Amino acid sequence: MNLANKLTVTRVILVFVFMATLLISWGTLNQRLWLSLGIFIIASFTDFLDGYIARSRNLITDFGKFADPLADKMLVTAAMVALIEIGPVPAGKLPAWIVIIILIREFTISGVRILAASKDIVIAASMWGKIKTVFQLFMIIVLLIPVTNVYINNLATFLIYGALITTVISGAEYIIKNKDIFGSDI
Repeated sequence: MNLANKLTVTRVILVFVFMATLLISWGTLNQRLWLSLGIFIIASFTDFLDGYIARSRNLITDFGKFADPLADKMLVTAAMVALIEIGPVPAGKLPAWIVIIILIREFTISGVRILAASKDIVIAASMWGKIKTVFQLFMIIVLLIPVTNVYINNLATFLIYGALITTVISGAEYIIKNKDIFGSDI
C-alpha cells in the first residue's frame, strides 16, 4: 500500500476517533469540541495531502480512486450527523433538513458514478463539487469551534447555507452534464 492510500485509510480510522471523541460523554462539551475540531482538521488535511502525493508521485491506484471519495463522504457525513446528535453547539445549530438534502445529493451522485462506471465512463470532480466540499469542511470546522460569538455564529450560518446552495448546484450540474448516462430511460 502506497503512502497516499495509507493516508486515506488513516482518514477512515480518524472518522471513528472523531465520532468517539465527540459523542462519548467525557469532560465538558467544550473539551470534546476542541479535541474533535483538532481531529477533524487533521483528517481533512489528509484528504488534501493524499491527493497531492498521489498526483505528484504518480501513485494513483484503483483503491485510491474508490477509497478516497468514500473516506471524504464518511468524514463529512459522520461529522454532520454527530453535530445533529449533540444538538446546538456554541457556534449554532446544524438543521437536520439541510443535512438530509446534502445526503440525498451524495447518494444520488454516487449512484450516477456507479452507473457511469458500469459503462466505463469516469466522472471527474467538477469545480462546483470542489467548492461544495470546501463549504462543507469549513462549515463543520466553524460549528466545532466552542466559542459563542456573534461573528462565529454569523460565519457558521453563512457556511451552512453556502454548503446547502453549493450542494444543490453541484448536484444539478452532475445530473445535467451526465444525463446521457441514463440513455433513453429519461
